[in-house]
Amino acid sequence: MSNIDLNRYTKFVKEVTSNESNDLTTFMNRLDVLDGNYDFVNNHDGPIVNVPLLLTGAMGLCSESGEFMEIVKKMTFQGKPLTEETKFHLKRELGDVIWYWTNACRALELDPNDVIAENVTKLKARYPGGEFDPYFSENRKAGDL
Repeated sequence: MSNIDLNRYTKFVKEVTSNESNDLTTFMNRLDVLDGNYDFVNNHDGPIVNVPLLLTGAMGLCSESGEFMEIVKKMTFQGKPLTEETKFHLKRELGDVIWYWTNACRALELDPNDVIAENVTKLKARYPGGEFDPYFSENRKAGDL
């Protein structure tokens, strides 16, 4: 068995973590850059993105999706029954997900309808037969994100 040194690993992790993650001042400066507060970065009026709203959307999408998944996990692996109450709880979490998704769209000044339309376009191109195919899911064309 190998000898594990978590203190050495912690030092390694710190070294391979961005300055923005390790230091509050550097993080705050990066937020200023992203928010368009430096003219040399953004050659237009106003920010490229509403950074606080984008962070709210991103963090909220992750946390609410996690709450949704927690319910599904308990149903799948712990025997939680799929009752009307469980279904209602899932519905409420999905509502929270869409709320944060909409805020992410707002932060990026994207029309939510355009986001959905782009998703449909992407999936139609990925699955030319109009049905899911595991081959095309795993073997994507260049540029298919």
